[in-house]
Amino acid sequence: MHPPMPHGFEKPYAAFLFDMDGTILNSILAAERVWSDWARRHGLDVATFLPKMHGSRGIDTITRLNLPGVDPEYEAMLVTEAEIADVGDVVAIPGAAAFLSSLPPERWAIVTSSPLRLARRRLEAAGLPLPKFMVTAEDVAVGKPDPQCYILGAERLGVSTQDCLVFEDVAAGIKAGEAAGADVMVVTATHHHKMETPHPSISSYDEIAVRISAGHKMFVGAKPA
Repeated sequence: MHPPMPHGFEKPYAAFLFDMDGTILNSILAAERVWSDWARRHGLDVATFLPKMHGSRGIDTITRLNLPGVDPEYEAMLVTEAEIADVGDVVAIPGAAAFLSSLPPERWAIVTSSPLRLARRRLEAAGLPLPKFMVTAEDVAVGKPDPQCYILGAERLGVSTQDCLVFEDVAAGIKAGEAAGADVMVVTATHHHKMETPHPSISSYDEIAVRISAGHKMFVGAKPA
């Protein structure tokens, strides 16, 4: 007998699309160190700025600030290099490694706002598998909450976004998944405060397991005790 499905997920999925930072790995300490240094150099109030940088591409975060005399592309490059150098405390979200390893490699992708080199570096630091398919900051003209990243992820897997389950942790990514037409699972492992969301949520991948049907569809269920 299979474990019960979380409410709203009694359907088969062709593929899973995972955000990276805050969703399958925790890079908050490293990212906030780098971005705090950057914000201070530009005279910004760090406490006000930091909550606004999670979940977006660096270039989009900097562009939105509209700082005089600042080249967003150049500054985003500097931030990326600093983040690549600072991965000492990047760790996997509990259960993520086992969960990803349980999936068929051609049925999941990472869709991240991070540049490719940074994504690879953080995955390696967290001990997570490098996916067969990945969408990174360089692959899209506009980042989350625009849905094009998740649309592209589904295209690379050869499936419709309507047949995908998106795993996300922040508002920009959740909006991107919704706008793409996918279902969304919210990962709350790095949340300090309860997020109000209509979507099902998990605090750890130890809570769920995947069942693959005879028709090669994937079902999410509660992990057997």
